[in-house]
Amino acid sequence: MSKLKLATVWLDGCSGCHMSFLDMDERLLTLAELVDIVYSPIVDTKDYPDEVDIALVEGAVASVDDEKKIRKIRAHSKMLVAMGDCAVAGNVPSMRNPFGPEPILDRAYIETATIQPQIPCVVVPQLLRVVKPIHEFVKVDVFLPGCPPSADTFYTALTALIQGAPLDIPALTRFGA
Repeated sequence: MSKLKLATVWLDGCSGCHMSFLDMDERLLTLAELVDIVYSPIVDTKDYPDEVDIALVEGAVASVDDEKKIRKIRAHSKMLVAMGDCAVAGNVPSMRNPFGPEPILDRAYIETATIQPQIPCVVVPQLLRVVKPIHEFVKVDVFLPGCPPSADTFYTALTALIQGAPLDIPALTRFGA
């Protein structure tokens, strides 16, 4: 049996979900027997592969780049998992929604700058007016809530998804199941 292709993606969030994913510790070795991690901030792959079996996506959609990335991920992934509360509900990144992007950029790059107060236009992608969870842009197959989900939750969910078994996590929501 060939290994499944697993991708993990980080949009607008804090990386806490990836840290919790890594907290699976030695269980990562068990998962490594079943999947190949083909894209992730924890590996050096630069381009999202054409065919991914399971994509775990952390973070909300907050910029034009995030939106482009989530649409590409969905198009090239058989199963998309919203990983953590930012991906599921917008969580902390969406706290800027009442203000809009302009006051946030002004505060970060103009008001608090001591040298060259200016809003960068090359390294900071264009922000969307409203931060949204990923399901408002693409179909999500599995929601894995938590801030972050625990390592045990990751292991239980991934093991079930890899084996095609039903998810048995009370806090987990899966469409169509």
